[in-house]
Amino acid sequence: MSARLRPDSRRRTPLSPRHWVPEALFDFWAGGLHPLWTLRRPRARLVAREAASADAVTLILKPNRHFRGMAAGQHVNLGVEVDGRRLTRSYSPTRLADGTLAITVKAIDGGRVSQHLASGAPLGEVFELGQAFGGMTLPPQADQRLLLLAAGSGITPMRALLRQLDAAGMPAQVDLLYWARQREALCFVDELDAMAARHPRLRVHYLPTRDAQAPAPRVDAYAFDALGDLPSARVLVCGPGGFVDTARARLQSQVAALQVEAFSPPVLPDAETGLVQVELRRSGRTLALPRGTSLLQALEAEGLRPASGCRMGICNTCVCGKASGVTRHTLTGEYAAEPATQVKLCVNSASTDLILEL
Repeated sequence: MSARLRPDSRRRTPLSPRHWVPEALFDFWAGGLHPLWTLRRPRARLVAREAASADAVTLILKPNRHFRGMAAGQHVNLGVEVDGRRLTRSYSPTRLADGTLAITVKAIDGGRVSQHLASGAPLGEVFELGQAFGGMTLPPQADQRLLLLAAGSGITPMRALLRQLDAAGMPAQVDLLYWARQREALCFVDELDAMAARHPRLRVHYLPTRDAQAPAPRVDAYAFDALGDLPSARVLVCGPGGFVDTARARLQSQVAALQVEAFSPPVLPDAETGLVQVELRRSGRTLALPRGTSLLQALEAEGLRPASGCRMGICNTCVCGKASGVTRHTLTGEYAAEPATQVKLCVNSASTDLILEL
């Protein structure tokens, strides 16, 4: 009796390039014919750039067929070549109707990637594109009261979530609270105003904290009770670490659910001091690294470039093996002493001498 081929086996015949051409070689030659052609790797090409605010731009990227898509509010890692070096940063795109991705980048002084994307990258440049990750997504119950808090670049996942709600007819009562330093730094104002005009259930609150005429209250002083119906609300928060921590402290005991993402890790008030010895087993080096500083930052300060992505403990790109020693989580303060475990370099610091599989 002849064996029946499984559907997948018909595609993986010996004639498939993946069986007789090394992936790097295939990508090199295929990329010469078309920049988005690869054997497996997702890539994206820059097709447009437009101003989003006084200090931010929106880039429109066309992904290749290996990108598996994303849910609104998720992140992707973008691999960018700057001065001959491959650097990776995490962004929260908005998926547009034609399948392209819109990412908004704030140009940061001294930021090599942000400056390159904001003004240096020519149209047509191709980037490495990671698959989507992250849990800043809408709840299954479409009619649950929502409170969206964004500061700075934290508006980008909120924009994607609001576009999803807009397409669904705004099934829930939604308040967006959007903090920035000045009004000129607010992104997507026209789009957000248009959504609010279409949907009475959406209220948008712009909160420029350094406005010369009427500075808005910061998140620690904002009168959330005035919004109404807090006990039934699901709250989603995205912004710098200090903003997220303050919002959590203000709202966690008052609302039905709270989801947070910080794009800059907060500094623990009781951060440890001094140096410890960190052995990098694979490279045969031993370094004196500071306690209280994330392992990723400490290693980068020594000239190393471990793989990294989101830099906020979500994407797992920087995970490596820890053979021994005690680490401390930079967000929670919790210690981990178990040997032979995995550690996220971006959100853990060395508390004792360590041995890492690097």
